[in-house]
Amino acid sequence: MVYLFLAEGFEEAEALIPVDLLRRASISVTTVGIGGKVICGTHGIPVTADITDKDMPAELPDLEMIVLPGGMPGTKNLDASSAVDSALRLAAAQNSYIAAICAAPMILGKRGLLQGKQAVCYPGFETELTGAVLSADGVAEDGRMITAKAAGYATDFALTLIRALRGADTAKQVCEAICP
Repeated sequence: MVYLFLAEGFEEAEALIPVDLLRRASISVTTVGIGGKVICGTHGIPVTADITDKDMPAELPDLEMIVLPGGMPGTKNLDASSAVDSALRLAAAQNSYIAAICAAPMILGKRGLLQGKQAVCYPGFETELTGAVLSADGVAEDGRMITAKAAGYATDFALTLIRALRGADTAKQVCEAICP
């Protein structure tokens, strides 16, 4: 199961493109609303989450990946969430994938999760990636950590998530379906 967190002010493309493409690849995704079911993105688009942070179980035995979209103030709201913090600690302990895009990799950097890992973020947030080896790529994958630069890389980010979870063939099938 992939858990993708939504907080007020999230970047819509960075959340919805990964949800869409992961589900096209038949990967189970649960969106988690921080503070409620309906979460408004940074461009005023309301999205109904599958569950709220209050509904999220403490143990996640089916956890494959945590995904954090960027956007402001969405990233700051995710960073302040105890549910996000708990999920990240659990994912790290279980060696599950952790993925973040745009400003959200700073959340990983603040928690020491990028130590010695190739990572990328929205320009200007590099100093927040504590311990990371900065990449010039649009999407950086290093072990179980996947980061991406910005909304313009949301499709590449999503395809990288699919490739990590289900392999190159599945990612290629999804890519060919959306870009015939």
